[in-house]
Amino acid sequence: MDAVLHFFDVFINSMDVFMDGLWITFKLSVASLLIAFVIGLFFAILKISNIKILEWIADAYIWIVRGTPLIVQIFVLYYGLTDILLIPMFWAGAAGLAFHSGAYIAEIIRGAIQSIDKGQTEAGRSLGMSKGLTMRRIILPQAFRRAIPSLGNQFIIGIKDSSLVSFIGMQELFGVASSQGANSFDYLPYYLTVAVYYLFIVLVLTLIVNKIEKKLAESD
Repeated sequence: MDAVLHFFDVFINSMDVFMDGLWITFKLSVASLLIAFVIGLFFAILKISNIKILEWIADAYIWIVRGTPLIVQIFVLYYGLTDILLIPMFWAGAAGLAFHSGAYIAEIIRGAIQSIDKGQTEAGRSLGMSKGLTMRRIILPQAFRRAIPSLGNQFIIGIKDSSLVSFIGMQELFGVASSQGANSFDYLPYYLTVAVYYLFIVLVLTLIVNKIEKKLAESD
């Protein structure tokens, strides 16, 4: 009983500092996902380009991301970028997360593009559109619509993955929990607290993604 009361005491008294960490987590996740979307779109286009060298480049990138742990990618990019450029920790962390998520988003977008009936491309070309214009005006809008649920799930994964940037010193949610635990020499209640925050975030985002999926299914 004392342990439960102690947890609630820590949860309430540390709310301000955890809210600061939550805001950093949110900004980091949004920034990394936007960068990852650009990376993913670029490599998805390479994957379906039918140009072997470009397909190999995309395959190599996706293979590297899938074959190495995210924490290694964050460390390599963080120490690599900061050795070359004077880049803030926030953007170094966002770049590491984006590099990782971009590979998965590339596969999501590639799958969505290839799910569009080939007749759509033929119809665009018959109207005099170039291949690039057909892709921009006909294929990509439909593909993005189909990819929204999967992109939403990737954003949820990105929220949880963002906890790893605490190892380069960022004070997002997990970083706050670790620093508060170190200050008090009482780690468990702070790690339980951050678990509650992550569970709440994932629950809310999952409900939003499910609602979007239902809306898209109804419109189809």
